Amino acid sequence: MFEALQDKLSNVFRKLGGRGRLSETQIDEALREVRVALLEADVNFQVARSFVANVKERALQPAVLDDVNPAQQVIKIVQDELVATLGGAHKKLNAASQAPTVLMLAGLQGSGKTTTAAKLALHLKRQGSKPLLVAADVKRPAAVQQLVTLGKQIGVAVFEEGSAATGTEVCAHSIPYAREIGASWVILDTAGRLHIDEEMMAELADIARELSPTETLLVVDAMTGQDAVTAAKEFHERVQLTGLVLTKMDGDARGGAALSISSVTGVPIKFMGVGEKTDALEPYHPDRLASRILGMGDLATLTEKAQEVMDLDKAKSFEKKLRTATFNLEDFLDQLRQVKQMGSISSVLEMIPGMSMITKRLPNAGLDDRQFVLAECIVLSMTARERQHPEIIGGSRRRRIAKGSGTSPADVNRLLNQFDQVRKMMKRMTTGKGKRMPGIPGMLR
Repeated sequence: MFEALQDKLSNVFRKLGGRGRLSETQIDEALREVRVALLEADVNFQVARSFVANVKERALQPAVLDDVNPAQQVIKIVQDELVATLGGAHKKLNAASQAPTVLMLAGLQGSGKTTTAAKLALHLKRQGSKPLLVAADVKRPAAVQQLVTLGKQIGVAVFEEGSAATGTEVCAHSIPYAREIGASWVILDTAGRLHIDEEMMAELADIARELSPTETLLVVDAMTGQDAVTAAKEFHERVQLTGLVLTKMDGDARGGAALSISSVTGVPIKFMGVGEKTDALEPYHPDRLASRILGMGDLATLTEKAQEVMDLDKAKSFEKKLRTATFNLEDFLDQLRQVKQMGSISSVLEMIPGMSMITKRLPNAGLDDRQFVLAECIVLSMTARERQHPEIIGGSRRRRIAKGSGTSPADVNRLLNQFDQVRKMMKRMTTGKGKRMPGIPGMLR
């Protein structure tokens, strides 16, 4: 989402880095470009102006101008101000003193509210809580069934009464049921509209008055830009929000909503939706997002994701095989699947410092998930013996594998050659002849 902004900021910092000591005029020129980059990214005008003014005030301090490397000081100031603009510190969900904790979701139709309800339920379940989903959106056709289906997918109970009762009644009836099954969280999926109207706000107010939710989260579509900021302001004025969930943060919009919404509304962002799957939800960390925007990666989130999906015993076994250069395509397939569980390849690479700049220089627009799918299809078309001993794969076997995977013999050759190169490189490293660690094998370009 922030690719264009990242490119522009990188160019500004590159110019600063080549100038040695900085003058006030040079800082003004750089900040003028930063301001333009923010506005082009659809950041709120007042937020962009305040951001640049704060950076300028700190950057013109004598301690910065007289520093041996003033450009690095300015970049650090920009990073600090970006974190502050994005909301400062990470804000967790607040649990009630007595279970169940009621969490009410609000939002317009199309923002991804029902899917977000399931994502939150899965997030809480993985933390050891027992959530209950409540299908209180009785206005939208099939909304109740959608939540029931999602609940089955993630193994979370769903309370629903069809469309016979009102949304307020469904929410009220869900609390006794939650206590009966021992649920620690109750997630209310309320009704949305195509636009903000009195009926929707009145129902939200009724539910809030009836259940006194500990958390009231607004789900907003980050792809809608400043419209999302405007909607958040209106909701907050009518219903006191405790947090925001930004969805579709994996899209190709300019990202202005994420950079503006906390500053304009005063409401913290608590989660980001980064994909369509039910596990594509990330707790919102302003410092980590700022690092991504500046191209510095996000190793903390990458580590957390890896810990969630990686099997420790398998990881140790694979590490041993890497050291002895005895890994095969079965091992590669297993590692590939674990990496895929962490999200799209682009989102994973984005978290590695400096990798976003490297992938832009790669042919065929860098690495994408299609290459992973292609590699997986090829390996799955092999027999178990072929995966364990790829050296036995001759011409006829390659043609059979290509036909079975819907690829060409050239694709199979490329995968096998790259895999063989990695194994040879690992072997040289174990004998002290190699110097560099190879990347992930099997990427087809």
